[in-house]
Amino acid sequence: KDLQTRVAFFRGWLTTGRPACFAMPAFFFPQGFMTGALQLHARKYAIPIDTLNFSFAVRQEETAEEITAAPADGVYISGFFMDGARYDRAKGMVEDSLPKVMTDTMPVIHFRPTVDYKRSVADYECPLYKTAVRAGVLSTTGQSTNFVIAVDLPTDKDPNYWVRMGTALLCALSD
Repeated sequence: KDLQTRVAFFRGWLTTGRPACFAMPAFFFPQGFMTGALQLHARKYAIPIDTLNFSFAVRQEETAEEITAAPADGVYISGFFMDGARYDRAKGMVEDSLPKVMTDTMPVIHFRPTVDYKRSVADYECPLYKTAVRAGVLSTTGQSTNFVIAVDLPTDKDPNYWVRMGTALLCALSD
């Protein structure tokens, strides 16, 4: 099923043009896609790419199909799961999982290239992994090949609470 979803996503991109929302789980190497998004922004505004990082905004839309137009800057990305917690849509922040619910889907997230971005210490730096294994081989960059990026998510708890809970975003579940 994952392969069919990937093929359908890329076929749509090829036949109908750039999508308004990208399915990150479709990418074999999502870090390359994100670098490309930063490069497009840097070229558009003639700014050095090494001054850019992503800031994040969780959208109201639950799926890529609900997105009608691409953002002016950055990319909308869908297809994430949250493990060890849930994203409370009403509060707009990370909350404890509901009883007997191991994972939750995430709404679409806007990855916005931002010059000299500074993280808020109140946000949880939620690691995003390609798979639920959360482990990988160390690459030449010194990071796990399974780790993608840390996504800043709002919370009303100490961010260390979510670290102790093992909360992470995943592109794919084990099932």
